[in-house]
Amino acid sequence: MPGESRPPGVRRVAVIAAPPVSMFNLAIPEMLFGKVEIDGRPGYETVICAPDPGPVTTTGGLDLVVPHGLDAVAAADTVVLAGSGSSTDTDPRILDALRAAAADGKRIASICTGAFALAEAGLLDGRAATTYWAYRQSLAERHPSVDLQDDVLFVQDGPVLTSSGYAAGIDLCLHVIRTDHGAAVANTVARLALVAPVRPGGQTQFTQTPLPPERGASFAHTRAWAMAHLDEPLGLADLARHAGVSVRTLSRRFHAETGVSPLQWLLHQRVERAKELLETTPLAMDQVARASGLGTADSLRGHLTRRTGLTPSAYRASFNRLTATATV
Repeated sequence: MPGESRPPGVRRVAVIAAPPVSMFNLAIPEMLFGKVEIDGRPGYETVICAPDPGPVTTTGGLDLVVPHGLDAVAAADTVVLAGSGSSTDTDPRILDALRAAAADGKRIASICTGAFALAEAGLLDGRAATTYWAYRQSLAERHPSVDLQDDVLFVQDGPVLTSSGYAAGIDLCLHVIRTDHGAAVANTVARLALVAPVRPGGQTQFTQTPLPPERGASFAHTRAWAMAHLDEPLGLADLARHAGVSVRTLSRRFHAETGVSPLQWLLHQRVERAKELLETTPLAMDQVARASGLGTADSLRGHLTRRTGLTPSAYRASFNRLTATATV
């Protein structure tokens, strides 16, 4: 506990609960670090703390009793800020504790929306970072000096780590364990916790990545027509012909309505169709490529790897919903 001695070799992790805290976020570090054993002894001591010890509100409306104050941060080797239901007006005492920890050279990490507090404390200025994709735009607008990384699980920039959505906090903690104790220990913890083995931070968040909100519907009919013909070699001329306008007019007005060019929109839809087919059918890779309009298996591999960080075979192995899939 804060201020008390600890066995040799045990690393201390302070997890800050910023109300209203996510209980899932809060449980991840304790669950994973608590499973680390080195030569039969605990590898970590995890302490949950808050600005005011006692009841702390959670995003689920419950109160959670946190017995330790922020003095636990000064005694820690690693500081983890759990995600909160509030991304603004972080308690100044938390910001001060984070800045002091950074000045002391401690490793500092955030899960999900915890990145907002790190940014507010100035710890992400000029650093690569990430957060849950749904909050990315908000973080970018409030803290333009942060080098936000799109659609990744977690990012480490020096001693500062940030993760995206809730479950990506698992990947971040496993990465920390691997850094401290090696891949074998991290993978043992993953097996004990019944979660996926260590995944690279550059792997994508595996969300249905949204296009910008549509701001018009004059080409909605053409977009619906294109969705029904994704397996055909559609180009700008085909879309313009269906819409009854010139290619130049199509490009200008389509971008105004969707926020992306016609070909960017078309590629996005084709990759999403390919992902759907990999998840729900046993089609061979060349068949998936043709049915989604990506042409060849090599083209499918290139586009999917750039978008998700996984090859088509690896994506299918992770997400296929069938009890039996084709081996390709």
